[in-house]
Amino acid sequence: MSNGIFTVPAPVNEPVLDYSVGSSERESVKLEFEKQKSEVSDIPMYIGGEEVFTEEKVSINPPFEHATIIGHYNKGNASHATKAIEAATKAKKSWANMSHTDRAAIFLRAADLISGPYRDKINAATMLCQSKNIYQAEIDSACELIDFLRFNCHFMELIYADQPLSSSETWNRMDYRPLDGFVFAVTPFNFTAIAGNLPTAPAMMGNTVIWKPADSQIYSAAVIMEVLIEAGLPKGVINLVYADGPEVGDIVFNHADFAGLHFTGSTQVFKDLWKTIGSKLDVYKSYPRIVGETGGKDFILAHQSADPKAVSTAMIRGAFEFQGQKCSAASRAYIPATLWDEINKYLAEDLKTVKMGSPEDFSNFINAVIDERAFDKIEGYIEMVKSSTDAEIIFGGKCDKSIGYFIEPTVVLAKDPQFVTMKEEIFGPVLTVYIYDEKEYDKVLQLVDTTSSYALTGAIFAKDREVISYTTRELSQAAGNFYVNDKPTGAVVGQQPFGGGRASGTNDKAGSMMNLLRWTSPRNIKENFNSPIDYRYPFMG
Repeated sequence: MSNGIFTVPAPVNEPVLDYSVGSSERESVKLEFEKQKSEVSDIPMYIGGEEVFTEEKVSINPPFEHATIIGHYNKGNASHATKAIEAATKAKKSWANMSHTDRAAIFLRAADLISGPYRDKINAATMLCQSKNIYQAEIDSACELIDFLRFNCHFMELIYADQPLSSSETWNRMDYRPLDGFVFAVTPFNFTAIAGNLPTAPAMMGNTVIWKPADSQIYSAAVIMEVLIEAGLPKGVINLVYADGPEVGDIVFNHADFAGLHFTGSTQVFKDLWKTIGSKLDVYKSYPRIVGETGGKDFILAHQSADPKAVSTAMIRGAFEFQGQKCSAASRAYIPATLWDEINKYLAEDLKTVKMGSPEDFSNFINAVIDERAFDKIEGYIEMVKSSTDAEIIFGGKCDKSIGYFIEPTVVLAKDPQFVTMKEEIFGPVLTVYIYDEKEYDKVLQLVDTTSSYALTGAIFAKDREVISYTTRELSQAAGNFYVNDKPTGAVVGQQPFGGGRASGTNDKAGSMMNLLRWTSPRNIKENFNSPIDYRYPFMG
C-alpha cells in the first residue's frame, strides 16, 4: 500500500473550440452528426453495470425534424427502480471504502475521454436530441461537463483536507462519509452537463446513485453513461433508469435507504417532491438531503448610463440562445425611455439577420424547441399577447411545427409591468420589454425584485459606478447569479458557481464545494493519547 499523500491535478476550464469554417473540429463533428442521424440506436438502461433491454421501445426524434427516428430507448417500470436500488445498495460499501484518489481517477479519466475521443459523439448527440447548435452543444455537453468533473475532484480534495484543530494530547480528525443510503438524481433535458453532474457529484463523495434523466435527453445521457463505464466506474455506483417519474418515485420515496435528492427541473415538480419526502420522514432512517435548482424569470435592467449596443446584444444572446430554454435565460427587460429608440433600432437590425433551422446548418442561430408540449405552451403565450391590449409583439411571433418545433425569437413590448409574460416562466424564445421613466429608477428596482417569485439570474447594465454599486445592494436577494454589464447566462464552473434562491431552488451552487458538501455526512473522531485514570477533577481537592 502506498503511503504517499496524492493530490489531483489542478483544474483549468476546458478551452471552447470555435468550429470556424475550415477547422478540423467543424468537419469531424459534422461527420459524427451525419453518422448518428443515419442510424437507429437501441438504447438500454444501465442497472448494476448491466445493459437492460425491455419490450417497450420508445422512439427518439430530433425536435428540428420530428418525423426522423434516431433511436429507441428501452422504457422501464417500477421493477427496474427496485433493481436499481438493490444494485446501488450492493455496490455501496466497496465504493465508499475506495480511496478518494481512486474515485477521482475515474472521473478525471471521464473528463479526458470527453475532451478527446468522445467530444464529437457527445456534442453531436446533444445537437440531435436537444436541438442545440454546435456552439451551445460545445459549451454544454463538452466543456461544462468536463469542468464539472475536473473541478469537483479538486473540490472533493479540498473538503477532505479541511480538518479540525487538535489540542495537547489529542488528535481530532474529520471523516467525510457518504450519506447513509442512496441518492436519487433527477435531471432535465436542457443541459447535458447538468445531466452528468447531478449523478456524478454525489457519487464522487462515495454515494451510490439512481439516475432518472428527462425522456427528451436520454439519447445524450446514454453517451455519458458509456463514458463513465469506459472510465472504470464500478458496477452499481450509478444506475440509469428510464421510467415514468411517478412510478420511479413511488419506489424511491418509500424506501428506508433514500438519503438524498439531487434535482433540476420545474418548480412545481420540485415542490411536490419536497412535500412527498416531508410526508414520509418516518419511513427513512435519516433525514434526506434535498438539493434542487428549478426555474427562473431572469431579468436585464438597463440604467440610462448603459451602452445601448451592449444591452441589445445581451438581450438577443441572453434571451434567444438555445431558444430561451435555459433556467438562466433573460425573459424580462427593463429599459429606460431615453435609450429605448436606440436599443430598439439595434434589436431590429440584428434580429433581421438571425437564421432559424436545423443545427446541422451551422449558420443557424436559432433551432427548434424541445418537443410539441413545449411548443404548444410557448405558442399559447404568444397568442395571448396577440389578443391583448396591454402588450404587443414587435419582433417575431411566428410558430411552425410542420417539420420541427420552430418558434421565432419573439420580443413583446408590455405596457403593464405586471403583464403575464413579465411574471411567468415561459421557457422559450420570448423576451418581454417594459419601458420605464428614467426618473423612476428606484420604483423599477422594486419591480425587478418583486414581480417574480424566482431569484436565479439577473443583469444590470450601467456605466455609472455608483449606480452599479447601489443596484447590486438593492437587488441582493433578486438573483443567485448577478451579472454586471453582461448577459445573465453562461455561468462557468469554478468561476460563477450556479444557483438561485426563492422559488428558483436551494442555491447549493453547482460547480462549487457547497454542492459537494451536501453529499457528505461528517464524522468527527477524537483520539486521546493520554487517557485519564482518575475520575476526580482538580477543583474537587
